[in-house]
Order: sequence, then C-alpha cells, then structure tokens
Amino acid sequence: MAESFGTDAERYDRARPGYPDALVARIVAASPGVDVLDVGCGTGIAAHQFRAAGRTVLGVEPDARMADVARGRGLQVETATFESWQPAGRTFDAVVAAQSWHWVDPVAGPAKAAQVLRPGGLLAIFGHVYEPPAEVAEPFAAAFRRAVPASPLNAQPARRPLQLYRAGYEKFAEGIRESGRFGEPEQWRFDWERPYTRDQWLDLLPTTGGLTRLSPDQLSEVLDAVGAAIDSLGGRFTMNYTTLATTAAVRTGC
Repeated sequence: MAESFGTDAERYDRARPGYPDALVARIVAASPGVDVLDVGCGTGIAAHQFRAAGRTVLGVEPDARMADVARGRGLQVETATFESWQPAGRTFDAVVAAQSWHWVDPVAGPAKAAQVLRPGGLLAIFGHVYEPPAEVAEPFAAAFRRAVPASPLNAQPARRPLQLYRAGYEKFAEGIRESGRFGEPEQWRFDWERPYTRDQWLDLLPTTGGLTRLSPDQLSEVLDAVGAAIDSLGGRFTMNYTTLATTAAVRTGC
C-alpha cells in the first residue's frame, strides 16, 4: 500500500490538505538552521510549506510518480526509501515526515535520522486524523464493506477514536527513545477545521489508503454512497481535523 498513493499523484497533490501553519512555525523555531530533509515527501505538500517559511528542503520519496509531481513543482527529490537512501555525507537541521513515518522501519528510521541530523537537529513526525462526522463515516464504512467484503479494514469501527491515533504517535516516541540518540520526545496536537463540498470530499477520498487499490467499480460504489450521504447534509460538511506530531532533538554527538 505504501507505493499505491502515486496511482493518481496529481489528484493526491490537488486534494490532500496542507498542515497547520502553527506546526510548521514550531518546527522551524525548534530547528538550529534552515536545511530540512522531508522523508516520504510525496508530491511535496509539506515541503512547500517549509520552503515558504524560508527553509531549504530535500525530499526523499520511494514512489517515482509522486516524486515526479514534486519535481514538477520545483522541489529537489531523490527517489528511494528512507532506509536505502544514501546521504553521501549530507546533514540537516530537521528531518520531517508528514503522513509517512508509519511506512519507515521503526528501528532503522530513528537511527538514520540521528545519523543525518546536525547537533541539536529536530526529528518531527506528524500527520492528520481523517475522521469525518458519523453522518459521512458510517455510510462510507457500510459501502466499503459491501464493495470489499474481505478487507481487513472492515474490522475497524466507522470512526476510530482519537486515542487510537495518539497511541500510534506514542509508539513513534517509543522507537525514538529506544534508539538512545535523542532527547525525550514531545507530543504536539493541533486542532482545526475545514469545510468540504461533496465534490471536494469525493476528490480526496480516492487518495486515502483504503481506496487507492480498489477497482473502478468498487470505488464507484463507495463514492456514490458517500456522495448521497453528503447530499443529505445539504451538499457539504465541516471536517474537524486533529494534526498530531511526535518530535525529538538529536543528542549532541549522535
């Protein structure tokens, strides 16, 4: 699934939301300099926000289709997994991972981040909680079960509690601690909201992990059901987002 998001990289770039300005500003303030390495940079959504904040960004992305879109937007990207990527002696003031660290090996990832960070450099792992209101989430879950009855995702509730996501970010923190190369990790949280029209949400949904590998007929069944649900709400709804982050500064000498 990790390399399925490039199936429609242009849609991904168009439909996926950016990150809270306060998050970007806090990472910038906590970093000792301007050089940022973006792990699993995708089409460069987060990278562009760091560039707008005055940072110099290098992306590492395993999916060539996603990397091509990012390069088309003016970003420097090297195509590789983070584990296999060769830094060639380069170091950075921050290593960031936006919606991507769960694809990185939990032992090799922190060790490699520490290897390429300058003294006091920051590792920042962050991502969104995508949980629309029940009036949208429940018809989606029912349609997905009909379309893909054998999917292991069907064991999950229609709306997963925030605590489940927070546990995932605590697991990232545990991996950072176990590496022995960082100070104590911090957990950050940013709450915000964004309105969506029916068409905007149906544009985003096919870029999410459960849908990127569906057949056209399966995808159509799911989107039709979700579209009808949003129509019943007047053709739009407000998404309450939470963006979570785990951050840690590398220990001096690591």
